[in-house]
Amino acid sequence: MRLRKAVQIFVTFILISGSAAGSETHSLFTQILQDYVHTGLVDYRALCSDSRLEEYIGQLVKTNPDTIPTDEGKLAFWLNAYNAYTLKVICDNYPVESINDLHFGGLIIGTVLKKTIWDEDFVIINHEKMTLNEIEHEIIRPVFKDPRAHFGLVCASIGCPPLRNEAFEAAKLDEQLDDQGRKFLRDTSKNNFDLSERIARISKIFDWFSGDFGKNDAEILIYIAQFLPDDIAGAIRSNPKQWKVKHTKYDWDLNEIQIGTN
Repeated sequence: MRLRKAVQIFVTFILISGSAAGSETHSLFTQILQDYVHTGLVDYRALCSDSRLEEYIGQLVKTNPDTIPTDEGKLAFWLNAYNAYTLKVICDNYPVESINDLHFGGLIIGTVLKKTIWDEDFVIINHEKMTLNEIEHEIIRPVFKDPRAHFGLVCASIGCPPLRNEAFEAAKLDEQLDDQGRKFLRDTSKNNFDLSERIARISKIFDWFSGDFGKNDAEILIYIAQFLPDDIAGAIRSNPKQWKVKHTKYDWDLNEIQIGTN
């Protein structure tokens, strides 16, 4: 009887553990995003009056990401943290026309002096202060070395990849990041490809972070080809060096749903 009871307890523990491991750990953030994000744009006016964002931020404050068991889980956590705190800082200063309005002296001066909003230590993770730049440039990029992370990070601007209307989760992170890549690379306002002239007009993201995607334009094009329609991808792969690369203008306007749109 003792052995049978012990086996039952062990099986129950395994089932509960398996269920917990497979469940969404950022479900509250998913609920928030589904309510206020539509086609990549945010209803900030409504979001900023919803206390659930602060509730989710509270979860991040108390979480030690080092205890997350998988790299996928850790990366999902940091992507969500970056996006959630970006939403928070916009709400803390709303209304704004651009995140650049929050930098000391604007984008150029703020970047030179390291006094942009991304350099301010308003982010709190595991009860320790840090900046958005630290999350992106000291954790996500160097630790995980996954270029697709650029498709998941959203700096509250139209020029960014679209904000996903669900949180990133370890169990489906690969699928989510691939989907983000396809959506971003197939948005012709940010990335477009002239097959006849062999001109690739791609986002400034591939300029600013070129080393994350390849050593030169040809390697970058080969990398992004995996997210493109077959005809364009095939043309690039057949002779990537034949293509001329230009970069589209980055739109820093707030990624906000305009009144009267969905």
